[in-house]
Order: sequence, then structure tokens, then C-alpha cells
Amino acid sequence: MNQELPPLNALRAFEAAARLNSVSAAADELNVTHGAVSRQIKVLEAHLGLTLFSKDGRGLKLTDSGLRLRDSSSEVFERLRQTCAELKQGQAESPFVLACPGSLLARWFIPRLDRLNRELPDLRLQLSASEGELDPRGAGVDATLWFAEPPWPADMRVFELAVERIGPVVSPRYNHFDALAQGSAEGLLNEPLLHTTSRPQAWPSWAQSNAIAPAKLRLGQGFEHLYYLLEAAAAGLGVAIAPQQLVADDLAGGRLLAPWGFVETSARLALWVPKRQLDKRAERLAQWLEHELSR
Repeated sequence: MNQELPPLNALRAFEAAARLNSVSAAADELNVTHGAVSRQIKVLEAHLGLTLFSKDGRGLKLTDSGLRLRDSSSEVFERLRQTCAELKQGQAESPFVLACPGSLLARWFIPRLDRLNRELPDLRLQLSASEGELDPRGAGVDATLWFAEPPWPADMRVFELAVERIGPVVSPRYNHFDALAQGSAEGLLNEPLLHTTSRPQAWPSWAQSNAIAPAKLRLGQGFEHLYYLLEAAAAGLGVAIAPQQLVADDLAGGRLLAPWGFVETSARLALWVPKRQLDKRAERLAQWLEHELSR
């Protein structure tokens, strides 16, 4: 016995016409023409081998078969509408989980979190921080904010927010600050440079951008995470290197200074969203982040 469902477009057209008792009203609801609804009803009748509507003066009347199909199809479509509405509502009420490196969270995101919650109250943001390797495809993560280099993978929607710019920063409390601040970038060759084990190429890349041989650099105390590196620099323990975005507040408050400026890298601060779970809230968050980064 053939238990194949009829064409769903035809069934949808029939259900609307039967529920509204009008082909024209069904066409308006479905945003198609009167003729399109009539053709779909004929397709359904041919599939079932039954007549679903009969002439009734200048209008149409449901046959007994049509009445039976109307009752069952209307119930099913109404349940589908309710379920879809509940799913949309559930998505709106569920938190939006954003993963990002702990240093980015602590030094840039948290100081702006109150403003984000005020301006995007429906986002219901939940933050997930890690200093290890992030997985933007991981279960339970709606989006990932991090510095990364293109090209972007085909299965991700990537919102590019800002070009990464890195540079040396130092506290005015540092013992050699006055002499360093008045000199060129080459003055750093005489200093033990604070660095992170997670990004060993930061200082060499900066040196090459400033026409300085990386081999001449003297690396000093190393730290596992950028957050600790910058806290050490702020305490006057040496010169650190960091993305401009992550020291913006320190620079604005005079806690750290950047006498030698910043240079662009090939990386971008970007919001990654898996295409399989695109959420309209991700686009709103990306717009907010881009605006905030341009302040």
C-alpha cells in the first residue's frame, strides 16, 4: 500500500482554501495568485483520485472527502504553526552563548558588558571564556569572538569587526620609562621584553614591521596568558606587547602608554557563527561590537 504523503505545497494550498472557504482568500494568505491555488488543489485531487471541492452556485463547496481532509489537515497545520511559534519563542528566551579568550573578556568585554546589556536587552548574553584553543563549532556555543587570520571556513559566517594592531606598551612606573619614551623603537633592544608563551611570534612580527632584526630582541619574563602579561606591565615590571583593542582602556586611563605606536597584522577581530545555527541575534551583536570598536 502506497502511504506516500501528497505534495505538501498542494496540501497547504488546499488547507488554506478549505479553512478560509475561499480560493482568493487563500491566495492572499499564501501570497500567490488565485490560479496558483487552483492548480495546487487540482494536483492534490489528482494525487488522491478524489474530488475535494464541488461547484456551489458561483462558489465552491467541500465534498465529504474535502471536509474530512480539511479537518485533519487544519489540525496538523495549526499544530505546526504553534510548534514553530514555540520554537521561535524558545530561541528568543534562551541565552546567546558567546565564547572568547579570557584576556579579551577581562580587558575589553567586561568593561562594556553593562552597556551591551542595556542596549541589547533581548540578547540574554552568556559568556564562555577560555585561554586554550577555542572551537567555534563546539556544542553549546552560538558564536565565538577572537582574533584570527583569513581565509574563513565555508561553514562559518564570519563578521569582520576590526583589523588587529599590535604594539609595545609600558607603564610610566617602569624604571627606564623616561629614557625609553624619548627614544626610538630600537631602544627596546636593550630591555628584557615581557611576552606570552601562547603567542611567541608577537615580538618578532612587530620587530620586522619596524625594520628591526628579531634576533636582536631580548625576551625576558614569559607569561602563560596575555591578561597576566599586561598586569605585569602595568605593575612596572617591563615592556609588553599586545593588541591595541585589549589595552585601549589602559591607554585612555594612562595606566599604560604606547610611545612607539601600533602596527597592523594579518589577523582580524571577528565574530564567528556556525552557518548551521545562524541566529538573528548574532547579526545584532556583530553590529554592536563593530560600533563599540569604532568609538
